[in-house]
Amino acid sequence: MKIITEEVLTELIKIYGFENYLKDLMKKLREDFSRWEEFNKIPRPSMQVPGGVLELMPICDKKYYTFKYVNCHPKNPETKLMTVVATGQLSRIDTGYPLLVSEMTLHTALRTAATTALATDFLARKNSKIHAIIGTGAQSEFLIKALSMVRDIKEVRYFDIDSLAMDKFEKNLKGSAFKMTRCKNAEEAVKGADIITTCTACKAHVDVLKNDWIKSGVHINGIGGDTVGKTELEFLILSRSKIVVEYFDQAIAEGEIQRFDRKEAKKKVYAELYEIFTGKKSGRANEKEITLYDSVGIALEDYSALTLTYELAQKHNLGEEINLTPVLSNPKDLISVLN
Repeated sequence: MKIITEEVLTELIKIYGFENYLKDLMKKLREDFSRWEEFNKIPRPSMQVPGGVLELMPICDKKYYTFKYVNCHPKNPETKLMTVVATGQLSRIDTGYPLLVSEMTLHTALRTAATTALATDFLARKNSKIHAIIGTGAQSEFLIKALSMVRDIKEVRYFDIDSLAMDKFEKNLKGSAFKMTRCKNAEEAVKGADIITTCTACKAHVDVLKNDWIKSGVHINGIGGDTVGKTELEFLILSRSKIVVEYFDQAIAEGEIQRFDRKEAKKKVYAELYEIFTGKKSGRANEKEITLYDSVGIALEDYSALTLTYELAQKHNLGEEINLTPVLSNPKDLISVLN
């Protein structure tokens, strides 16, 4: 099987081009979401543990099975560890044999940004120019770069409770085509913005966005509310918004809509993402409505990223081939490998 380390994926993206990879990933995501009914999917099993959550994200179609192991530990940066890390695997359906074992931390950042950009393209006003982002951690630059590929962003306003995270954000995006405006609080950042993206790590019900700040016509990407008991928007915002989720059964457990009971949430959610991508339901209907992409991240997005990377790694002959499964002349003689 092929092994894709962080170093291999980084080399692949340098060869292929960051924007080219994101464009192809967006295309693949839309194609895979459009095959929604072909996938065998379940809400991800998760284990709440002291300090965080551990999750497993499986999915398959008739050709491939993929899964990702991922964590979220918001206090990790205090000990110089990342909040989120992940690994994943791609396997054949017909034999069950693994084809690819991969890093998924960088993949997760890329697929989250690409999916968010796709949702934004369908839901944000076409003339959106000002993007506000709350939370400038590890995911933030990926989101800014991807959203700038679908809208002509002229200004990025940003705020984080960690000033060092904002310093890092400024350094990484220095020289960008858009104006960068550092804000003293979230309210200053979002007032007058056309697109608002929240990407915070606090594992609690926190009003990162207040209802009074949200005016008509805005599009909101709620990216950080991705586990049980973790939300970012004041509850009143939900009743004012056209809500789109990736996968209802996952969002009701971990998204902003977890604060509704299931029956009420069914009424409040306008569409799942595949319905927007396939045209079964329209995206933004007018210039005044408030749209909300209530994202938690789902296994289909990892499937798209893993299969794209596998195809590109094969094409460019990248990644080491290693046997993590026995190679036997007699498939029933497993003990022979020890002789």
